[in-house]
Amino acid sequence: MDKKANESLAMRVSFVTILGNFLLTAFKLLAGIVAHSGAMISDAIHSASDVLSTFVVIVGVKLSGKESDEEHPFGHERFECVAALILSVLLAVTGLGIGWAGIQNIIGDSAALVVPGQLALVAAVISIVVKEAMYWYTRAAAKKIDSSALMADAWHHRSDALSSVGSFIGILGARLGLPVLDPIASVVICLFILKAAYDIFRDAISKMLDTACSNDVEEQMRSVALSQEGVLGVDRLQTRLFGDRIYVEIDIAADGSTPLSQAHEVATMVHDAIEQQFPKVKHCMVHVNPLEVHPAG
Repeated sequence: MDKKANESLAMRVSFVTILGNFLLTAFKLLAGIVAHSGAMISDAIHSASDVLSTFVVIVGVKLSGKESDEEHPFGHERFECVAALILSVLLAVTGLGIGWAGIQNIIGDSAALVVPGQLALVAAVISIVVKEAMYWYTRAAAKKIDSSALMADAWHHRSDALSSVGSFIGILGARLGLPVLDPIASVVICLFILKAAYDIFRDAISKMLDTACSNDVEEQMRSVALSQEGVLGVDRLQTRLFGDRIYVEIDIAADGSTPLSQAHEVATMVHDAIEQQFPKVKHCMVHVNPLEVHPAG
């Protein structure tokens, strides 16, 4: 898929999830208030943060899709990483707020705890189903266009689904005679959210620090280079992640007695083969080292 098609798919997925999250937030907030469930209100706040986070994804995808220009000759792909970092901070702040409110209710007056109504249970079940569907829907699109920001948003949906599972358990336990389980569920939701925030933050930072590709990927690139006619060896291979794209620098050995034009053709074959077989490679720089070849005998 080209950049415009990728961006179009990301926008479509984002708008669908924004609408879904907006409706789900309103329903869960209403259910939490009517059914007197702190866990469900916390869950609604989490869903509201999803709406904001998806807007962040939209901005990140839009900016990262811009072509290279004079001020940014290497492109704008890292904007996706920036979007993912902002998402992780939003998640962490949301999680900490929910956890703090839950702790205050736990250590507060136990007599003031109210048993949640049945509507809160229904809302938790609906939230689990809807958010898990959003996770798989967004995840499929993220994998298709290889978008870290969209994948971060997918995990945000999964964390919301898991938090709704915590809400369900807490609300059910409270209705069975243990009201303190409702605020405890809020604390559990906080932990799920913080774990998701940490994973997203770590992945984004890794992609912003010019981390090398995995050994397996580099070995595959090495094999592709060696399979090209005229390549006698690979002296050096370095890769670095630039957002969701890869930059490659490779030094190959070629017969030192061949004309410059022929050596250039060998380098071009290596360059084209790597960029064709590894779609994530944005740029491949090939340097040719002359190798003295002695005739047999």
